[in-house]
Amino acid sequence: MTMSIATGPLFAFDDSFVRELEGLYVPWQGAAVERPRLLALNEELAGELGLDADGLRAERGVDVLVGSVVPDGANPVAQAYAGHQFGFYSPRLGDGRALLLGELIDTQGRRRDLQLKGSGRTPFARGGDGKAVVGPMLREYLIGEAMHALGIPTSRALAVVATGEGVMRESGALPGAVLARVAASHIRVGTFQYAAMTGGPELVRRLADHSIRRHHPHAAEAERPYIALYESVLETQASLIAQWMLVGFIHGVMNTDNMAISGETIDYGPCAFMDAFDPATVFSSIDHGGRYAYGNQPHIAQWNLARLAEALLPLIDDDQDTAVATAMAALQTFPDRFQRAWRAGMHAKLGLTEADAVTGALIDDFLALLHEHEIDYTSSFRALSALLRGDAGPAQALFAAAAPFDAWMERWRAQLAGQGSDPQTTADAMDRVNPVYIPRNHHVEDALAAATTGDLEPFERLRDVLARPFDQRPGLESYAAPAPTSFGAYVTFCGT
Repeated sequence: MTMSIATGPLFAFDDSFVRELEGLYVPWQGAAVERPRLLALNEELAGELGLDADGLRAERGVDVLVGSVVPDGANPVAQAYAGHQFGFYSPRLGDGRALLLGELIDTQGRRRDLQLKGSGRTPFARGGDGKAVVGPMLREYLIGEAMHALGIPTSRALAVVATGEGVMRESGALPGAVLARVAASHIRVGTFQYAAMTGGPELVRRLADHSIRRHHPHAAEAERPYIALYESVLETQASLIAQWMLVGFIHGVMNTDNMAISGETIDYGPCAFMDAFDPATVFSSIDHGGRYAYGNQPHIAQWNLARLAEALLPLIDDDQDTAVATAMAALQTFPDRFQRAWRAGMHAKLGLTEADAVTGALIDDFLALLHEHEIDYTSSFRALSALLRGDAGPAQALFAAAAPFDAWMERWRAQLAGQGSDPQTTADAMDRVNPVYIPRNHHVEDALAAATTGDLEPFERLRDVLARPFDQRPGLESYAAPAPTSFGAYVTFCGT
């Protein structure tokens, strides 16, 4: 099939990354696909981007979304970046199976990347086939939309298109697919690492200036803009990781090439949500040592941000010792930034309005009880708000080991009474931050397994449930429950 060029105003692309950052990409085009079929289209996101959903569904739109056709005004590129993967440095990673089509200005004036994933081999493919399969691409769609509905900064899927081709994986041939996703940008810590290695301080400076304009414009007004940029990235990442922890999300592959300096969650691979609370929870099949376990995520984020500091050192100060001292001083604020965001979130989850040693102990002791008694993390908070409304059933069912939880609940109720909280008002406030529905792993797997065989109904149903995570709805009780014991230990895979 010959590559063709689309005509008409389906997209209005800009390409500031390409104009300003030569050396950090390779111009490329997607592989031709003869029989593409649209599996899922995010109409809400299309509207935000000012795109015509009907045009995207049409043959020309699907051809663009699968990578077969280059739309007018697009300059597709494979982005270059390096990265520490499980602590080991790889100097040349890049988009091995992805293409940045360009940048769109959405209806709110925000600049957003449109990228294809699974659109074929690029010069960064490193021996891979450059393709993707239906299950992992729909998984990224589901989890990204769930995170968005939870209010957590994230990349989002615009569409998933089946290629009609079989893609060989360890389990055999699987149906191929391409994901079209949208992000504030795809600039990563690993992008800065690659710039520092290949282009030196001048390329790092151009990348930093681009990043300031695009993501952290207030840094441009600072006396020292590059340390201001770094501190802003520290703050956005501290907030992001805190939000992950508050909903029990485990990214699973927190390599430096998977950390966006915009503060968005990107690159959903072996991610999952925790059921029973346990800081050591790991789902990824390749994370044998638990490096990216739930409880390790704040520490790994700080480690990754130390790698960003190394790339920025020549910009921070001409004297290396001074630059190192300045960057270290900033980096050492990360734990406090994270704790501040996480503690504030936990206070809200428990209806606590005062932050002191007493409420801090309540939080710590509650999590310790959840861990000791293997209690479902998400359900526990909604059980507490139900208790405040006079419905003790969920709490009694969940906290079967009554004595230790009864003692904790007495302390909690006393604290709420002391802060003058009306029980109904407090319960309502708790329910606004504590979801009923998260992407329960067993439902995700059921939906993806069905979709792989051509049945999209479970996927569509789950997508609808996750779009309103805080609204308890009749008939959806199974979506709020943790996996049955028969589901067994859950293991996730990268989907490559």
